[in-house]
Amino acid sequence: MSEMSFGRVPTPLNFGGAIRRCFARYSDFQGRARRAEYWYFALFCLLVDVALAIIGNHLLGTLIHVVVGLGLALPASSVAVRRLHDLDRSGWWCFINFVPVLGLIVLIYWFCQRGTVGMNRFGVDPLIAG
Repeated sequence: MSEMSFGRVPTPLNFGGAIRRCFARYSDFQGRARRAEYWYFALFCLLVDVALAIIGNHLLGTLIHVVVGLGLALPASSVAVRRLHDLDRSGWWCFINFVPVLGLIVLIYWFCQRGTVGMNRFGVDPLIAG
């Protein structure tokens, strides 16, 4: 069953919209997050990390990097949990990342998959909800 069968075309999510949504729901571990939301936020975190690595060495160094990293940790965790919810998996699966190499590979594989079509135990399909 495709998203067209529900009578709605999914609204596209752009880079800025995904970042705003992640920061607006920074402590919300309920519900679901679509692939675009997760991957745009991951890209944002990577770009911030690279920029701080370049700039940080010339200014206050590690302190700025640590503070910004701590500030991004909660929204990154919440969007990862919501992404797992979209796959109808418990957010506790995030802890598989502590298994060296294999855990990261499994999470990347899951995060690349299409979420559950329609309702699941964590809520409505974010592609349909808009």
